[in-house]
Amino acid sequence: MVWIPGGTFTMGSNDHYIEEAPAHRVKVDGFWMDRSPVTNKDFARFVEETGYVTFCEIPPDASLYPGALPELLNAASVVFVQPSGPVDLRNPHQWWHFIAEANWRQPQGPGSTIKDRMDHPVVHIAWNDVQAYCAWAGKVLPTEAEWEFAARGGSEGTEFAWGSELIPSTGHRANIWQGEFPWQNLATDGHVGTSPVTSYSENEYGLYDMIGNVWEWTADWYSPKHTADKPKACCIPKNPRGGEEAESFDPREVLKIPRKVMKGGSHLCAPNYCRRYRPSARMAQPIDTSTSHLGFRCIVRGTRG
Repeated sequence: MVWIPGGTFTMGSNDHYIEEAPAHRVKVDGFWMDRSPVTNKDFARFVEETGYVTFCEIPPDASLYPGALPELLNAASVVFVQPSGPVDLRNPHQWWHFIAEANWRQPQGPGSTIKDRMDHPVVHIAWNDVQAYCAWAGKVLPTEAEWEFAARGGSEGTEFAWGSELIPSTGHRANIWQGEFPWQNLATDGHVGTSPVTSYSENEYGLYDMIGNVWEWTADWYSPKHTADKPKACCIPKNPRGGEEAESFDPREVLKIPRKVMKGGSHLCAPNYCRRYRPSARMAQPIDTSTSHLGFRCIVRGTRG
């Protein structure tokens, strides 16, 4: 882990997607953060020591999903499958598929393996899985504010975590999509899909993969916009927590399934589709859903010691 010193910064953005607004000043205390996302090697150790079975490895309870098609009641997870040609970008079902037996050990479904991906970020991890790992490791998830502060690496006023250019003259700084998403992957950075967690330069705090590779869960419940600034500097929020938990969780009411904030973008973010490879970018993730492009990292709050 590395020490993140804390401080005051402008969270969010008024210049990009509507859910990132309004930009506002917040403070966070210092904390320790994992240098990289949790890897397959890390998660395998957790499973070996505890016998834990992830959410997507357990068939859904049919009583909670009345009317669901039988093929949707298998142990399964959501996997990106590259189309063979251009598709309608308004329909994500063109590239997202619910694949039986896809899980952290078989990230693309039956026949795939992590044998040569132990240093890649673990994926197909739902909210309960994150909580179980954190409890075992003696850590917690960062809030959205803590995560964004760390991703910025001490810089403000730039679009990207490393400056104003998506691809600087020094080369790629994050694992994102090159080409026309979702059908043309030029892989000019040398990676298709996830990449080893130290493949790109660390930021000014010594953190790897805060942008790209995989989205990362945060502790905050999702709300469709940020809270506006307080009128006085003395009232800048300190260690804010976003959103409110849904009153109840009933899988039959899909639109009411609680959602957490995920940050950082992934290897599927592309200029022609999802420009969320920026510190301020954010999306909602249902707590009962795991995917092939979502992972996490942990923090420990306290003094530097």
